[in-house]
Amino acid sequence: MKRRAFFKRGALAALGGLVLPSFDLQAQTLGEAHKNKRTKNIIFMVSDGMSFGTLVMADLYLKRKFGRPSSWIGLYESNLAQRAVMDMASASSVVTDSSAASSSWGGGVRVKNGSLNISPDGKENMPILQKFKKAGKKVGCITTVMVNHATPAGFCTWSKSRNAMDEIALNYTELGFDVMLGGGSKYFDPAHRKDKKDLFAVLKKKGYTVARTRGEMLKAPTNKPLYGLFAEDALPYSIDRAQSSEEQAKSPTLAEMTAKAIDQLKSHPNGFVIQVEGGKVDWAAHGNDIGALLYDQVAFDEAIKVALDFAKADGNTLVVLTSDHGNANPGLIYGKECNNNFDRLQNFTHSNDWILQQINSNDSVAKVREHVAQYCGGMNISEEQAKELLSYYAKTERKEDGLYNYKHLPYRLFAEIQKAHTSVGWISMDHSSDYTELAMYGPGSERLKPFMRNTDMHNFLLEAAEVRV
Repeated sequence: MKRRAFFKRGALAALGGLVLPSFDLQAQTLGEAHKNKRTKNIIFMVSDGMSFGTLVMADLYLKRKFGRPSSWIGLYESNLAQRAVMDMASASSVVTDSSAASSSWGGGVRVKNGSLNISPDGKENMPILQKFKKAGKKVGCITTVMVNHATPAGFCTWSKSRNAMDEIALNYTELGFDVMLGGGSKYFDPAHRKDKKDLFAVLKKKGYTVARTRGEMLKAPTNKPLYGLFAEDALPYSIDRAQSSEEQAKSPTLAEMTAKAIDQLKSHPNGFVIQVEGGKVDWAAHGNDIGALLYDQVAFDEAIKVALDFAKADGNTLVVLTSDHGNANPGLIYGKECNNNFDRLQNFTHSNDWILQQINSNDSVAKVREHVAQYCGGMNISEEQAKELLSYYAKTERKEDGLYNYKHLPYRLFAEIQKAHTSVGWISMDHSSDYTELAMYGPGSERLKPFMRNTDMHNFLLEAAEVRV
């Protein structure tokens, strides 16, 4: 009996010897794939506010509609990426905001929510793109929100307040970065700035091409640095852009901006580092706006494909995929109609934000019901639900608050009404403390361990690129 037990334990130990080193074996495999390659370029991609459920729903949507996985999950399925989770806590809370999250990567120090690369003791921490720029690389940021918003700013500059948007834009003009693409034109426009400074003129004087439309961006020469600002504030949600020829002419997609940025920088002998942000994934999560969330995550995934296609052809590019925090933790809820309900999202044509902005206080109940059905894949809400929605537009004005809900629209109510028709549920309208998803492809990725603290990313990227500042 003892002898049998001994051999049983020995067999289990041997089996364990085969199973336990799987991470190391994968790292070795990936290491072989990238052998003799150096991390010349880094593309750091952030789906802002992406809970894991958001990633899953985008993958399910693409599989069910097009029969293919998302680019992100496809990396996992084909065993081409190193995968980890990341602790994103800030210096002031286990639930971070975007400025503190990006600063933890950008400056390598945890800062308080609301600040950018300013330590709790007041020390200014040099952001990582400034370090890469000083080391001779070309650098920049691409985003679907304002280029001077929290996530890009955490890689670029420092400020006591993320809300000092005019000041941050002014700081940008002094950095000498090579490509900045996104929204936020009003912060560079003298007609909107309190100090009346014309930052567009400043940039042009310094040799930048300034693009204000998609066409201008696509035609911009690659031998000059580029600023592309395509909206006063954030760019439109992808689902709304798809329905507007005017927006399609004005605003590029995140994938198009990513491709343009790579094209601008790829010939530089010392390489480049760019941050790419799907910023409106976060805004949609704050609004519990499932159409906006799903299609902006898919748009982010299309940008991932652009980055991966370049990285695979180039061989010296590290692609990092992550999120800065969870938000609202959406997900599909079990029920016999779950599949059909989720597939209804394939026929959504507008964001909840757009739909709710089209409702007027003098609309009839029938008109509201027809309006919702038209843009939400035939979703049939009840008369009582339509009346409740209308109650937010009356003179007495019931109001909903919330981040990015400047018009106090009934986001929460509408999301709750939609749940029975989409099978998508939400836990809140704000950030969560989730450890974020983290994946890497390319040379240097084999060094990633299964768990990372956010501040460790700063040195990881510098060391991967062999930059010492």
